[in-house]
Amino acid sequence: MDNNTISRDGTSLAYQRAGEGPAVVLVSGAMSTGATVAPLAGLLAKRFTAVCYDRRGRGQSGDTQPYEVAREVEDLAALIDAVGGEASLYGISSGGALVLEAAASGLPVRSVAVYEVPYAVYEGGAKERAEYTRNLTEALGAGRRGDAVELFLRLTGLAEQMIQGARNSPMWSGMEAIAPTLAYDDAVLGDGLVPRARLADIGVPVLSLAGGASPAWMREAARAVADSAPQGTYRVLEGQTHMVDPNVLAPALAEFL
Repeated sequence: MDNNTISRDGTSLAYQRAGEGPAVVLVSGAMSTGATVAPLAGLLAKRFTAVCYDRRGRGQSGDTQPYEVAREVEDLAALIDAVGGEASLYGISSGGALVLEAAASGLPVRSVAVYEVPYAVYEGGAKERAEYTRNLTEALGAGRRGDAVELFLRLTGLAEQMIQGARNSPMWSGMEAIAPTLAYDDAVLGDGLVPRARLADIGVPVLSLAGGASPAWMREAARAVADSAPQGTYRVLEGQTHMVDPNVLAPALAEFL
């Protein structure tokens, strides 16, 4: 990351910016850094000032305890201020929940786009998320970072064989390094249900995207986000999964933004 700005609580945030035009800040999801959305930023930079950053506790950004979702909203406020005082926001997965909260908080945002925010719209979802929160808190409290990562991968539906394969891969140490931020993403998602009343507070256009090849509940959650926002639009990207192709996503975002 080439640039730094300081959040309200003194946390240093590392970010990159590319291109010219209206600013759009890209927010990554769980177990990821700004590098995850950098390919998308490169595509958007043809028409926008595309900004990607390491969320607190990740990559080259700092961290300040105790964590609160409001601190991450302040991080976005600092980034928006650093790139001109107004921006659109894009967030993927739990990063989408963060940008929706930021917009509802009244930050100087022109528009918001999200991809597959994993709200638990399926039967038993709230109970599953509560159990995950309890087990994650216990694992991180005991310093069992590897177990915390396993819990998250299991929540995403990854098969046990693949989880064990990941444990034995070179990338596992990096995953353990940012495991504490799993609690941050869990906090951003609240009780796991669609925060309909909060989304009703968003006063700017919202585009809620989902992949046509993703599980049906993800599309249902994406539609619920659009339905809850006063200026919400729902769109499906055919053939896409949760690991969306930036080359498919970028044109849809550019058209909306």
